[in-house]
Amino acid sequence: MLYGKYIFSCILDGETILPPYKGSTFRGVFGTALKKVVCALKLQNCEDCLLKNKCIYSLAFETRWVEPADKAKKHTASPPHPYVIEPANNPKTHFGKGETFDFNLILFGQINDYLPYFIYAIEQMGRIGIGKKIDGKRAGFELENVINEDGKIVYNRHDGKMNNSECCRNIDLQDFSRDIGKPVSGLEIIIETPLRLKFRNKLEATLPFHILTRAALRRISLLYNYYGDGEPPIDYKGLVKRANDIEIESSAVEWVDWKRYSNRQEQSMLMGGIIGNIGYGGDIAEFLPILRLCEKFHLGKQTTFGLGKFTISKVL
Repeated sequence: MLYGKYIFSCILDGETILPPYKGSTFRGVFGTALKKVVCALKLQNCEDCLLKNKCIYSLAFETRWVEPADKAKKHTASPPHPYVIEPANNPKTHFGKGETFDFNLILFGQINDYLPYFIYAIEQMGRIGIGKKIDGKRAGFELENVINEDGKIVYNRHDGKMNNSECCRNIDLQDFSRDIGKPVSGLEIIIETPLRLKFRNKLEATLPFHILTRAALRRISLLYNYYGDGEPPIDYKGLVKRANDIEIESSAVEWVDWKRYSNRQEQSMLMGGIIGNIGYGGDIAEFLPILRLCEKFHLGKQTTFGLGKFTISKVL
């Protein structure tokens, strides 16, 4: 599957106030800007649009069911969106004119080909403005540059040119199999942004290892089916069964709630998830590839806002 992580560096042209968690704010303005950039028929309802199956906005924000790459698999779940907006993990809310802020845009599959449209849309975000109005005006910003995960410049405002070479790469499970065969007795993870997982139709306030494993396998299965060449050859049932033998050895997680305003539903929505540190003990080695892959993909609900970001902080 094609995978691209792009770091956008921006400079504010005015004072602004942003929420402590900025993913929802960035996603909302990004969606508005992208629709203005690419919408040809200017219809309010994408569902009725003649171009919905070819429109970049529709592909990203109105993601519809398509036949998965692995035609033997029939998924009833909604397809995942092909992007994640990953704001800097910074609770700062008040920003002054001339201050910089960065955020990441992660793209999955062929939608990486449309990166120039996303860059242009984010430039338009700067003209629309972000954050709360101060003296009746939202602060705008200038997009200075875009670099990829390897530090290569993809776009620079001063020359206005795209460097399309090696913007993204193929990513698969084999890239993360270096620990298979090595003795691993445990690991610790840090959940950096609220992780929203359901098990048996209930949101989980703790994170037993089998639930983490189920979420990782589900994320991998859906992304590779819709945006790659089909599911990787994984022993799904066996991994879930063996995950029940892995125990929580330490836990310092808490449930946090945060509010976002939905322009589509025209109301505030209270959302929450768990953050903090968890340590697991047991025969972990075979699980490491799927977890390292999902470090890059995020897990759970509302990943497009940047939720469900975690890192493996220690392997024992």
